[in-house]
Amino acid sequence: MSDSTPASGVPRHFGLTFAALMAAMLLASLDQTIVSTALPTIVGELHGVNHMAWTITAYILAATIVMPVYGRLGDLIGRKSLFLGGIGLFLAGSIIAGAAQNMTMLIIGRAVQGLGGGGLMITSQAIIADLVPPRQRAKYMAPIGAVFGLSSVAGPLLGGWFTDSIGWRWAFWINLPVGALALAVGAIALRLPRKTGAVAFDYLGFTLMATAVTCTVLVAEWGGTDYAWNSPLILAMATAGLLAWVLFFYSQSRAAEPIIPLRLFHSRIFNIATLIGLLVIGIGMFAFIGYLPTYLQMVYGVSATESGLLLIPMVAGIMATAIPSGRLMSKTGRYKIYPIAGTVFVGVAALLMSTLDTQTSLVLVCTYVFVLGAGIGLAMQPLVLAVQNDFGNADVGTATSANNFFREVGATLGTAAVGAIFTHRLTDQLHARLTADAAATVGDTDSLTPTLVHSLPDQVQNAVILAYQHALIPVFRYMIPVFVLGLVLALLLPEKKLADNNDPDPDATPATALAGH
Repeated sequence: MSDSTPASGVPRHFGLTFAALMAAMLLASLDQTIVSTALPTIVGELHGVNHMAWTITAYILAATIVMPVYGRLGDLIGRKSLFLGGIGLFLAGSIIAGAAQNMTMLIIGRAVQGLGGGGLMITSQAIIADLVPPRQRAKYMAPIGAVFGLSSVAGPLLGGWFTDSIGWRWAFWINLPVGALALAVGAIALRLPRKTGAVAFDYLGFTLMATAVTCTVLVAEWGGTDYAWNSPLILAMATAGLLAWVLFFYSQSRAAEPIIPLRLFHSRIFNIATLIGLLVIGIGMFAFIGYLPTYLQMVYGVSATESGLLLIPMVAGIMATAIPSGRLMSKTGRYKIYPIAGTVFVGVAALLMSTLDTQTSLVLVCTYVFVLGAGIGLAMQPLVLAVQNDFGNADVGTATSANNFFREVGATLGTAAVGAIFTHRLTDQLHARLTADAAATVGDTDSLTPTLVHSLPDQVQNAVILAYQHALIPVFRYMIPVFVLGLVLALLLPEKKLADNNDPDPDATPATALAGH
């Protein structure tokens, strides 16, 4: 801490810096979900229902690939320039997506957004770790988690409102003024130490990691839908992905400045907390958020805006648990109970949602969504805080980014897997429920939109609605064993009392001591 840091451990004038970080986190996390309610209309207009999942997956995939790069480079060269550069990339991607005339251009824009957004999510959390001690940090990480949760609802709500009023393209245009403001505030407010010296960037490791993640996601996305699981392309990509993962981790043991240093895996806290985040937050949260709005529009006939409003109980649940738990962590220095309770809540929510049918009241749906949000609010930020608390300052960005990286791999796989299963089941359900005449009335199922579905004759409309219901709801039940495994891991998570300052911790997992330099 510098001389300008008061006894509380928090730098003076931290409020403005924190506001800039919150704005950046809001931008990055908002765009993971803002297209979910607009998605049925977007893919209908651009004729790409079969590529629906890619509008979400492209963003998450790109963000995932660059997360470890931002984290490691931030530890080596400082974070301010990376933070501002991430905002610039994010804004460029927003312009491309907003101007898209076809699905290819839209997906490219979403990928560029992800290249910036992944950096914003990492640098925001790491900058807080630079400036605030772990025990006080809990109070600030909780609002970050609440913003993440708020965006998970505000995204679908804004996407739906834009779709119903001024047009879905405003889901991307809205980023420009907000991003410009975050860029200006960040440039003025951020006061971080600069790091100098040559850095040997691990180009080989980055290439292998990008290949591994991309192949993994493509197998999950295309397998069983666009291509049979035993098709030569899927088998080749699965083999290439597995080989790339093996070579990537081998390369990390040889690189001068590895993107994900293998010393991170010496920490039980890192290993277990990262696995919990991958299973509970990555797979669980994004699988629900990505497809529940479409289900609500198709089955209940609500508008895009209304389907976003129906997710407000989720953010209420997150805020109801994240902020109080953050204050309690700062007071007690303990965190283990929160991931345990959070995992239980998320698992219960999945069980409840697996019972939904076309007659379930919207009040009950909202109650289940609240339970899901309460679980996410309890589990998400304590896991990041536990990881940061176990590492020295020299590795805090790297550890944070690696933790987020594997969680986002889970999100990518979860979204892609749910999308693949849902699409496959929907195709089968529509084929089984629609007669030849009804199928002719429906037309191209790749261009189905909620408006089109609810303009169909009653009998055909009911067949399509039942197809959607039977295609998606059982998928929630399939996820319950994932949350049971997450609970077992949460019970095994070691607890290390949160440090009162940012001074070097003799018990921290070593940073440079094991790096060989």
